[in-house]
Amino acid sequence: MTGYGLAQLENDTYSISVELKSLNSKFLDTVIKLPKAFFDKEVEVKKLVTEKLERGKIAVNISYDRKDTEVARITFNKRLLKTYYEELRDIAIDLNAPTDGILQQVLEFPEVIRTEEPKDKLEDDWNKVKDVLTAAMVKCEEFRVAEGTNLKNKLVVYVDKIETYLNKIQKLDPERHQAIKKRLEQHMEEIKSHEKYDQNRFEQEMIYYIEKLDISEEKVRLRSHLDYFLEVLSESESQGKKLSFLSQEMGREINTIGSKANYAEIQKLVVGMKDELEKIKEQLQNIL
Repeated sequence: MTGYGLAQLENDTYSISVELKSLNSKFLDTVIKLPKAFFDKEVEVKKLVTEKLERGKIAVNISYDRKDTEVARITFNKRLLKTYYEELRDIAIDLNAPTDGILQQVLEFPEVIRTEEPKDKLEDDWNKVKDVLTAAMVKCEEFRVAEGTNLKNKLVVYVDKIETYLNKIQKLDPERHQAIKKRLEQHMEEIKSHEKYDQNRFEQEMIYYIEKLDISEEKVRLRSHLDYFLEVLSESESQGKKLSFLSQEMGREINTIGSKANYAEIQKLVVGMKDELEKIKEQLQNIL
């Protein structure tokens, strides 16, 4: 489910920012970007995100900058600095290019300058980072909840439309029975005139045929699925899998009604129900 959370902490000592972006996914898939000082915290961050956000394709971007330079100890990787400098200087000489400013460029290369901070200070700072991360996750979850509410309202509308179609089918069913009965009576007159007409066999086949056309059970089951779908939708815990299963069962009953109805007006309503069901299935992909 889509979510976004941004939390920041800024004071005279450090600047911390945590940004979370969440997209729908059946599983948990995290992409975590950490500052160098906390490269070893990836597993801990993933655990915190998993406990709070459960699943989704989640990108976590943590930035951290300590402003207190007296605490941090700055060292130079002299060997690496010298190697970079000599290589660039030789290339510049070969190309008859100016060598001024090479040292400044080398100082900006990765790993040339190292900032080391005392472990106790880093641990204190990490606790602050975790607080900001928690705040960002809370905001992301609030975003998800708001989107979930909108999604729930859409699903309720789709279910209500299916129920409206079902009510119309319920009203049309007696009319369908009369139309089928009329057709059968016409066929009956034609069959009775046939010289090989067998009354008992004909009655048995008619009972079988009528049972095959009966949609009473399908209507009851579909209505039950619709009611249960709304009940599950109102539960506070994640119910994406259960709702997905119910949508499949709803589709099964709708398809059976369509195949057994044998009546054009009802089949039109079935098409409408299928359209609303597809909308439900599409939205369910965004539910945890």
